[in-house]
Amino acid sequence: MFKDLSFDDYYAEEPPHTLIDVPFVPTDEKSVDVMLNLAGLGPKDVLYDLGSGDGRIVVAAAMEWGARGVGIEMDPLRIEEAVEYANWSKVSHMVDFVEADLLKVDFSEATVVTMYLLHSVNIELRPRLLNELKPGTRVISHAFDMGDWRADERVQFSSVNIYKWIIPAKIAGTWEWKRNDGKICRVELQQKYQRLSGRAWLDGNPVYLTSAKMRGVEVDLRISDCEDSAPITYPMRYHENELVARAAGAQATTAKRIK
Repeated sequence: MFKDLSFDDYYAEEPPHTLIDVPFVPTDEKSVDVMLNLAGLGPKDVLYDLGSGDGRIVVAAAMEWGARGVGIEMDPLRIEEAVEYANWSKVSHMVDFVEADLLKVDFSEATVVTMYLLHSVNIELRPRLLNELKPGTRVISHAFDMGDWRADERVQFSSVNIYKWIIPAKIAGTWEWKRNDGKICRVELQQKYQRLSGRAWLDGNPVYLTSAKMRGVEVDLRISDCEDSAPITYPMRYHENELVARAAGAQATTAKRIK
């Protein structure tokens, strides 16, 4: 008898095409600091700021965190301001500002994406963020969420929410691995954003998948052989279409996708 792990179904309307008309409201300096701290920004990151305005987030990322930055902005006057600010701040060699439609621009190289847009624009951007960014990329939004894609973290600053999502790896499917005791584990996973559901087998017999969680490329599966036994945790990391053990130990293993 399976004890399947399931999640609530969420239904979202297909977002209409949005004509981008986002008013320029500059992010204050303290909010910029909160956003970049929440992102866990570092010198190895490439930050894309969608709707970069006067460039303050991109310049702060370069000055304070040593990260390379790209600002995407539709208003050429704002780009001129941003370039002047980068030159004055002596980080022009670390930043670029591009006049482009943020719904069409290629941002796939980003490891961090920041934005202060509108809810409707976030919803239209959502499929591109999920499909074009690398798993593990962090997305930070000032004030506006992503509808039924729940944030991985949320902090409140000056009565405003700042949201963080980590792009989840696509791991829906059937995975199989051999335990150190020779028994074969198999899990069948369904996925919506970072939420997982599914069921499990051990040597072909249904067992209990008590928990399945993911955060970017990191996955934690908890499987119990029977209802009364303590579950075994399998901490894994998605890498090149495999789930590789994150920690050494008795159950260290690599799971292969079989379907």
